[in-house]
Amino acid sequence: MAVRLELAKIKVELLGMPGTLYLVATPIGNLQDITLRALEALRTVDLIACEDTRHTRNLLNHFRISNKTVSYHEHNEQERAEEFVDRLIAGENIALVSDAGTPGICDPGFRIVQRAAEIGAAVVPIPGAAAFVSAAIASGLPTDSIFFGGFLPSKKGERRKRLEEICTIPATLVLYETPHRLGRSLADCFDILGDRRVVVAREMTKLHEEFVRGCLSELAARYANSKVKGEIVLVIDRPNSSAVTASPTRTIQSRIEQLESQGIDRKAALKKAAKEFGISKSAAYKILLAPTQE
Repeated sequence: MAVRLELAKIKVELLGMPGTLYLVATPIGNLQDITLRALEALRTVDLIACEDTRHTRNLLNHFRISNKTVSYHEHNEQERAEEFVDRLIAGENIALVSDAGTPGICDPGFRIVQRAAEIGAAVVPIPGAAAFVSAAIASGLPTDSIFFGGFLPSKKGERRKRLEEICTIPATLVLYETPHRLGRSLADCFDILGDRRVVVAREMTKLHEEFVRGCLSELAARYANSKVKGEIVLVIDRPNSSAVTASPTRTIQSRIEQLESQGIDRKAALKKAAKEFGISKSAAYKILLAPTQE
């Protein structure tokens, strides 16, 4: 790789300034959401690199753009990245798009951007739609601090481990999910994160756009056996402030003692208290074991 990079730099020195790589955001549903600047770039570049040429061609045809396209996806990105670097070195301009939204967000794009930067080519973002941003601003949950976690893992054990890792982040969580895993993921979120407020954003900007609001327990039950379709974003409230600030050890300890006094065994009391404070059971257990400072 180092040798290849040096050869690329030598070519740039011999041929002059390389071309420009444009990162062009496209609509996530409604085609009218594309920007004038994006259309201008798609019309004038030498090549459009797209995740799925057939999908992008529908967009281009709608706006009467006949520019050349080439596929660029997770299975060929290493090979394509080198091809695009050669084109940039030769002075060509390339537009990179994904099937929907902003390229590079949970889509291929990292390698070509990295390689373009390495050879000194200009990398120009042309902003536009991003599903996680649209979901966050329409959710009604706090947006002063947002953690975007992409797609949750498909396997239950890995998914729960990931949720354990992010459960105490003091920010609104925004996650992508597939329709067939929605019920299971919401159930895992409820179990690990506690009964926080959540919004299921589905098919944004499209005909069947929907925002379903509630608590994780409610929506986990609602979608347990429900068959939904479309693109889905989960927006989950941050941990309960009482679990993050003030004296969390004392408050969790006192709540567990209160539950035990009601006849609930310690394990069940720990689980219930963790949910009430918006943190995982393991996080609550660690707090419980932490030495108190008098």
